[in-house]
Amino acid sequence: MTTDRYGNTHTPGLPYAHGDIIRDSRDDHAKLRNAWRFINARTQEMGLDRIYNLSGLERGYQAPADDPTPMDDELAPALMSGRLTELALDHLGGDPDVHDIMPMNRQTAAVMAAMRVLTEPGCSVIGISATGSHPCVLRGASYAGTKFIDTLTLSDFERALKDTENVQVVALTRLAVSYEILNIKDIERVVRLAHDQGAKVVVDDAGGARVGPAIFGQPKTLELGVDVGSTGLDKYGTVGPRIGLLGGIKSIVEKIRALAFEIGAEARPMIYPGIVQSLEQYDPARVVELVDTTKQVTGALKARLGNRVSETPVIGKLDGEDIMEIAMERAGLTDNPVVPIEALAGLAMLLLRDFGIMTVHFAGLPPGTSAMLIKFMPPETLDRFGGPEKFADAVNQCLDRLADIIASPAAMRELLYGPEAD
Repeated sequence: MTTDRYGNTHTPGLPYAHGDIIRDSRDDHAKLRNAWRFINARTQEMGLDRIYNLSGLERGYQAPADDPTPMDDELAPALMSGRLTELALDHLGGDPDVHDIMPMNRQTAAVMAAMRVLTEPGCSVIGISATGSHPCVLRGASYAGTKFIDTLTLSDFERALKDTENVQVVALTRLAVSYEILNIKDIERVVRLAHDQGAKVVVDDAGGARVGPAIFGQPKTLELGVDVGSTGLDKYGTVGPRIGLLGGIKSIVEKIRALAFEIGAEARPMIYPGIVQSLEQYDPARVVELVDTTKQVTGALKARLGNRVSETPVIGKLDGEDIMEIAMERAGLTDNPVVPIEALAGLAMLLLRDFGIMTVHFAGLPPGTSAMLIKFMPPETLDRFGGPEKFADAVNQCLDRLADIIASPAAMRELLYGPEAD
C-alpha cells in the first residue's frame, strides 16, 4: 500500500490518505457546501467582483452574443452539430474520414465510458503517466470490472505489458495530476507496443490536449495515434462549459455514444452553442500567457516559503505534507494533528473565506491531489486581486491562521463544515 511521508496509508483510488476530519467523499461535499456559504456571504457583503477564480479552471457558459441558436436539446444539435464536429476534430487533431466526436457531460464520463466499451470484465488495463493515473482512470477500470496496473516509467510499462495477461486497454495520461508530462518518444513507443499486443489506447488528455501542443510542441490528441482521447473544456485556454470532449475511431465513438445516452452521460445538446464558442475562441497563445502568469505567482510564493514550493515547467505547487509542516512549525507542534488533505482543505477554505480566492481544491470531488496547485492563472483576474505579491501574502497569512487552529479538531471542523459541524 502507498503511504505519504508520514506513513499515512493512501485511500484506495486516491493519491492521499483520508483522516478523522475528512473521512470520505461525503465530507468533501459537505465542505463544498460550506465553501458556497462563504462565497454567498462575501458576494452579499462586497459584490461578486470580490470573488477571484484563481483555480486555473473556467466552468462558465459563454455563447456567442449574436448567435440565434436556442438553448434547446432538440434544436441546438440540429443547428450546431456539424460546426461542433468540425471544430472538435481540429482541436483534437482528428481526421474526418477516420474519427468522430462525442461531447460527454464531464471528462470523467468520457474516460469511464471508453473503459466500459473497450474492455470486458476480468481483463487487464495498464495505466501509464509520469506520476500516477488520475482517479477517474482507476474508477473507470474498476467499474468495468477489470484488473488495473499503474506504471510510471516506460520500463515499468514494458514489463507490465509483457507480464500481464489479456491487456485490452492501455490508459495513457499525457499530463499527470502533478503536471509532469510524458515525452513524445515515450508516448509513441507506448502506443506502438500497445497496438502490437492488440490493446486499444485511451488517452486521458484532460489538460494535455492543449498544454502538450502549446507548451511542449507535441502533436494533438488524436495525432498521437491513439484509439480514443478526451479533454475537458474547462481548462487551459478553453472557457467552458465543463464537458468532456471525446474523439476517436468512428466505430468506437459510435459505441461510446450509444452507451452515453443509455446511462445519461452525454453532454446536454442544448449547450452545444457554448462548446462551439469555446472552441472557436481557443488560441494556443492564451495557454502560454496563463503559464507565464503562473510562473510569476510561483516565484512570489517561493520568495516567502522557499523550496517547499516546487515547480514543473507549467505549474507551481505546495504539497499537503509541506502545508501541514509549515502550520505545525508555526504552531510549535511536534505531533501531526491532521493528514495532509485536511491541512490543504483548511488553507483553501481560509483563502476563500478571508480573501475570496477560489482554488482548485474545491473543483474536484473527491480532490485529485493533496497539494495546493498554482496553475494557469488568468492575468486579468490576478491583476484584479492585486498581483502575484498580494496573492503570496494572502497564502502566507492563511498559513498563519491555519497554524492557530490546526491542533483543534473542533476548530478545523467548524472551518471546513460550518458552526453546526458535528
